[in-house]
Amino acid sequence: MLEYVSTRGGDERKRGAAAIIQGIAKDRGLFVPEKLPKLPFKPERKIGSPYQNVAFQVLKAFLPDFDDEEIAKCVGGAYDSKFEAPDIVPLVKTKKAYFLELYHGRTAAFKDMALAILPYLLTIAMKKEKEGKRVAILTATSGDTGKAALEGFSDVPGTEIIVFYPKNGVSQVQERQMVTQTGKNTHVFGIRGNFDDAQSGVKKIFNDEALAVRLSEKGYRLSSANSINIGRLIPQTAYYVYAYMKLLELGAVKGGEPVNVAVPTGNFGNILAAYYAKRMGVPVKKLICASNKNNVLTDFINDGVYDANREFYVTNSPSMDILVSSNLERLLYHLSGDDPRAVSALMRDLDSAGRYEVGARIRDGLKDFYGGFADVRRTNDSIGKLYEEEGYLMDTHTAVAYAVYDEYREASGDETPTLVVSTASAYKFADSVADAIGLDTDEDGFENIRRLHEKTGVRVPDGLKNLETKEIRHKEVVRVDGMAEATLRALKA
Repeated sequence: MLEYVSTRGGDERKRGAAAIIQGIAKDRGLFVPEKLPKLPFKPERKIGSPYQNVAFQVLKAFLPDFDDEEIAKCVGGAYDSKFEAPDIVPLVKTKKAYFLELYHGRTAAFKDMALAILPYLLTIAMKKEKEGKRVAILTATSGDTGKAALEGFSDVPGTEIIVFYPKNGVSQVQERQMVTQTGKNTHVFGIRGNFDDAQSGVKKIFNDEALAVRLSEKGYRLSSANSINIGRLIPQTAYYVYAYMKLLELGAVKGGEPVNVAVPTGNFGNILAAYYAKRMGVPVKKLICASNKNNVLTDFINDGVYDANREFYVTNSPSMDILVSSNLERLLYHLSGDDPRAVSALMRDLDSAGRYEVGARIRDGLKDFYGGFADVRRTNDSIGKLYEEEGYLMDTHTAVAYAVYDEYREASGDETPTLVVSTASAYKFADSVADAIGLDTDEDGFENIRRLHEKTGVRVPDGLKNLETKEIRHKEVVRVDGMAEATLRALKA
């Protein structure tokens, strides 16, 4: 039976259920499947299958310790009428690319695709592993993960969820979504710092043995809803499989013909899921890794050096304002030939010096990737140009991916059909999008939503309607060194 091991080589071997509950390995590594499974069907033989069927098959391949009934319960509970698009993830054709719209869930961002199902996976995993403690979900967010996790875990029995976000590093809409979240088990804290500070703070809490003992005595164990949790990552693989099947259905490709995938990338989870789909058998030719001005991943892909010792920029694509991409560790493991010693050495270098350089084997594996970035000006130009020419409205993160894909296409001459991953509704970043298409903008982000709707007629997602009138329930802002104490207060531990 497929088991999960740590990227850093600890002696833990976990079934899928146990890995989902634990979230992060005891040696601080990330859980990865000991062997990446193959796709259990040929996409060309399943054309027309609904999204739920595809997700079922992908999850079954990764989680053999879950029986069919358990997986069906997870998929059926997650991918239902809470998604506004009947087919869950529409594929929209433009002149140059196909946009895979992943933002039709309750929070209007792609994180819903994994975080709608994670609570189901976790609660079933807890029963399978006879976990008697309450699970405290601890999450750092650059904007979208937080709300999607809060929405998914709100009032889920046996859980508490605590979210930390950079107080001045998310959009007005993103912040309002989080601080108005209902649910007796939800806790939200702004921090005085950026996302990397929040993520580092959360990792520090996970590695605090004394705190773990204290929480255990109070009946809690920690887990994560970030994409460091394998239960968050696996469901994302399904939509790349589904997208390829939709391209087959549209006649854009024939069975076995390749596609490219362009992904706006911050913490590297979404593009890693595309890499997993490729390894499973989806014929992905080039993985286009698109960054904003925080372009540490671009430099790494191009020269093999990961260097986080650089200026941090606050941009209009805040979910990508990240300098330490956690999920890259999983890619390093796979490209190194599943060598945990090599990964451990690289992570030690990152911890001690803020940088590392990979060897020839990993660099050779990076040839499957193209790294590029778009600054704010290019991002806005892409939004404005595509809307003017075709009437298609992108958010700022999707626009980064589209701009980098355009750059790649021009430089390479590669006309392979390409999926541009559309990760959020334009209304989540209405200030920047309105400005990019030439509208006068207001200091009030909710007024910009109204102006953008009046101009474009694009439907406002239900989850963003009347958001400004909802009660603010979470008001506390803490220092980074106060995150552990805030966690204890939230859990009354």
